[in-house]
Amino acid sequence: MLATLDQFERVPRVLRLDIAGHPVGWIHWSKAASLYSRELVRWTMGDTVLRLIGGISKATGKRIHLDIHTIISCRGKIVRSQRAEPSVTNAALFARDHHRCMYCGGRFADGALTRDHITPKSRGGTDRWQNIVAACRRCNHFKGNRLPHECAMELIAVPYVPNAAEHLALCNSGRILADQWDFLERRFGAHSRSRAEL
Repeated sequence: MLATLDQFERVPRVLRLDIAGHPVGWIHWSKAASLYSRELVRWTMGDTVLRLIGGISKATGKRIHLDIHTIISCRGKIVRSQRAEPSVTNAALFARDHHRCMYCGGRFADGALTRDHITPKSRGGTDRWQNIVAACRRCNHFKGNRLPHECAMELIAVPYVPNAAEHLALCNSGRILADQWDFLERRFGAHSRSRAEL
C-alpha cells in the first residue's frame, strides 16, 4: 500500500547532531534521506522513524530500502551558531515557563500569554532570557511599566537562559519522540526546569 502525502507530513522531525554528537537542529525526513544518500550520516541513534523502499538492486537482487533514524550524526562542514544565548521566541519562552504566568502561577494557552520584561524596555530592560517571563494578560497589564517590587508582585521562578539542547526541546515541544527527549534531556543545564514537564 502506498503512503499518502499526509502520512509523510506526519513523520516526526529528525534530530541532527554534528560529528561530535552535539545537537544542531531539527530536520525534515526528506533532508535526512538526502544526507543518507550522500553518505554524510556518520552514525545514528534511536528508532527508525521511516523506512523508504526503492527498487531492486542489480548487484544483490534485493529490494533497496533506507531506514531514517530519529537521531543522526553527520560529517562534513556544519556551521554552528557561536552565540552563547539562543534566540528568544514566544513559543520557546512559554514552553520554558511551562505555560504558566510567572506572577500568578496560572496555566494558560499560548494565545492568553504575553512576554513580560521584568525590567521594562522603557526603563533600560533588555529582550533577553534573564529579563523576560511568560505572563498572563491580566498580570502583564497590572504590572505595566513598573518593576515587580513596585507593584507588590513576585516571580514564582527565576528566569534563565536555556542551553542549546534545551532550546531545541523547547522549540519542538510536544513533537519530540521519547529517544530524542532522552538524548536532549541528558544535556540540559543544571538550572533547567524542563526536565520533568515538557
